Amino acid sequence: MTLDKKALEHAGHLHTGIDLLHDPTRNKGTAFTATEREQLGLLGLLPPRVNSVAEQVDRVMENFHGCSDDLSKYIFLNALQERNETLFYRVLIENLEMMLPIVYTPTVGEACQKFGHIFRRPRGLFVSAEDRGRITELLHNWPTRDVRVIVVTDGERILGLGDQGADGMGIPVGKLNLYTACAGVDPSACLPVTLDVGTNNSALLADPLYIGLKQSRLEGEAYDSFVEEFIRAVQEVFPSCLVQFEDFANKNAFRMLSKYRDRVCTFNDDIQGTAAVTYSGVVSALRTTDGELRDQKTLFLGAGEAGIGIADLMVASLVHGGVPENEARRRCWFVDSRGMVVAGRDHLTEQKLRYAHEHPGALDLAAAVKDLRPSVLVGVSGQPQTFTQPVVEMMSEFNERPIIFALSNPTSKSECTAEQAYTWSGGRAIFASGSPFPPVEYDGHTLVPGQGNNSYIFPGVGLGVLASGARLVTDEMFSAAAHALCEQVTAAERDLGCIYPALSRIREVSAHIATAVAEVAYARDLASLPHPADMKEYVLSHMYEPSYSSYV
Repeated sequence: MTLDKKALEHAGHLHTGIDLLHDPTRNKGTAFTATEREQLGLLGLLPPRVNSVAEQVDRVMENFHGCSDDLSKYIFLNALQERNETLFYRVLIENLEMMLPIVYTPTVGEACQKFGHIFRRPRGLFVSAEDRGRITELLHNWPTRDVRVIVVTDGERILGLGDQGADGMGIPVGKLNLYTACAGVDPSACLPVTLDVGTNNSALLADPLYIGLKQSRLEGEAYDSFVEEFIRAVQEVFPSCLVQFEDFANKNAFRMLSKYRDRVCTFNDDIQGTAAVTYSGVVSALRTTDGELRDQKTLFLGAGEAGIGIADLMVASLVHGGVPENEARRRCWFVDSRGMVVAGRDHLTEQKLRYAHEHPGALDLAAAVKDLRPSVLVGVSGQPQTFTQPVVEMMSEFNERPIIFALSNPTSKSECTAEQAYTWSGGRAIFASGSPFPPVEYDGHTLVPGQGNNSYIFPGVGLGVLASGARLVTDEMFSAAAHALCEQVTAAERDLGCIYPALSRIREVSAHIATAVAEVAYARDLASLPHPADMKEYVLSHMYEPSYSSYV
């Protein structure tokens, strides 16, 4: 059948000619067939040879490896996404272990720090304080109506790097890339959003190339009403949308989660996603040591969103298993910038008060480790090299297999390296980090560190929410996700010391997690879609695969 280009263009179904080559969602580049070139007005606009997708991937990889540093690779992949989205995701999925540290942590941290200087084309929506009163109108400017996932940040606590203002847009963009690559969420359903409420970063305010509002951050009622207007606008314009809060400061993250979790389909990845991936890692480690969670004492360095979130999920799991809540809370202890969190210490937040036990205080981590003799040490402080040799050696004195998680991102903020943890523990530590570390050779053995990366959790949770049409996201869903992740670690992986499954299997893992999450939604009457006969098969059948469409 002959294709009527003008009719298709009039119907809005397909651009032709140069406009088609400039549409990243439909552009196939040199993979357009001879017939497509003839009928779509592409003759002469492309070199004559038709390339296979495999050949295009080879060309991309050659150029990728030719980049001089990781930031250059980040910019190169962004440019590819802007011109050929399908090829971008094909490359990313086929090389995920290599490229995850580029499109997300740790490289995304450097990209955010330099965002205004490497800015090429805008992605997503920038909703600024100047847009108050018209946010609904602004959301209507987005070209598609079927947005199912929004990742939103206000840029105040980007990774462990602090206030990056509007330059924090790299985070929601990167997170949504992982929704698609790791869990097959259609990129057309994803929308990255930055709420530009100003910045208190003096360097950004003085930077002539900064892309955001040059004003101090909104605070108090002005801030809350701005976020409220945004949430209401999302519910009106994208009523079936999941909203993921990302990299908000502690003072707002807990408040926003508490305010919206029972009203909106939403979660905070820094609190709940980090909790689930860490809890899963601990449970997986305990399978290696033949331990039980109820018998462990966990000491957290850092008492912000991540630490409190992990502790809350551990406590909930223990309570579900029959441990009294007060006893469960006493299995979790905290050290923050002022020392051990204990009862009677002043200026404790509501979240910290839940874990302020009656106990003599300690001024630093080493003193707390010596006093408490924990079996699990979790770093979420953003303070590098705080798991010192004496601390790791003490952990190894108390425990045959100390569990040491240095989770702060990016790599430069990690509490210790994998090599340090293994060396100082005599090769006995079960180690995980937030950013990747390579395998370590120790005493004739290869030790493979775990990466407690939230990409193991949030894409699968999001996919499960979408597959079931869940109206809310609950802590039970994250607990189910954590256990589902742990179940995916094979015996062969455990033999190598792994506590997480290989990233090469992440789409399979995400489908397993999505199924578990969806089943919770159905069990708790939170699903809005009919229950399919085979939930896992349904999830797999709806995962996006990056392949070119045929236009003739």
